[in-house]
Amino acid sequence: MDTTTHPLTVFAVTDVEGMVAFYQAAFGWERRADFPIYVELALPDGRGLAFYEREAFGLNTGVVPAPVAAGELTGAELYLRCEDLGAAIERMDGAGARVLRARTLKDWGDEVAYFADPEGNVLAVAQPRDVT
Repeated sequence: MDTTTHPLTVFAVTDVEGMVAFYQAAFGWERRADFPIYVELALPDGRGLAFYEREAFGLNTGVVPAPVAAGELTGAELYLRCEDLGAAIERMDGAGARVLRARTLKDWGDEVAYFADPEGNVLAVAQPRDVT
């Protein structure tokens, strides 16, 4: 059996502090690593969500990711489950997230609302529902 784990998700971004401010306003996650070009937030399950300045990110990968034009989306989605979807949606609105799709019940049993963060990453907030 493979022992690969997923401790961290990293987004290459143009505005590190702007992204940190957005995610802290929406979720209240605290910083666990803090550098001018890289900030990592601690999620409640022990994982991390990090924002790496685009040019510096490119030093690691060998290629600088292209920025996303205003109003466009990246090909990434962060899917999060919450206990109170209504409250999560209010926090997203308060943080300035762009609404992509209003809350709706999905075939897989989650009620989900879709947003875009300030740099065009898709952010889904979901709550399990009984679909029987």
